[in-house]
Amino acid sequence: MRKKSWGDLSNPQRGWVVIGAVVQVGLQLVALRDLRHRRPEELNGPGWAWACATFVNTVGPLAYFVFGRRRPNLLPLD
Repeated sequence: MRKKSWGDLSNPQRGWVVIGAVVQVGLQLVALRDLRHRRPEELNGPGWAWACATFVNTVGPLAYFVFGRRRPNLLPLD
C-alpha cells in the first residue's frame, strides 16, 4: 500500500488535515505562551523540558496543560 499524497486526498479529507494542523499549532502556541508567563515554582518540572514536549504532536501541549502546571492552592490564607 503506497502513501497517499496531497493530490490523492478528497476535499473533505484535505479539510480535516488542515483543521488538525491548525488545532495542533494553536495548542502549541498557547502552551508555549502560557509556559513563558509562568514562574518556575508554578511548574511541575523544568520549563525547558515542557517547552520541548510541546513539539510532540498534539500530545505534548495537552500533557503540559494536564501535568505540567501546578494547581493553585484554592484554600484561603487566614
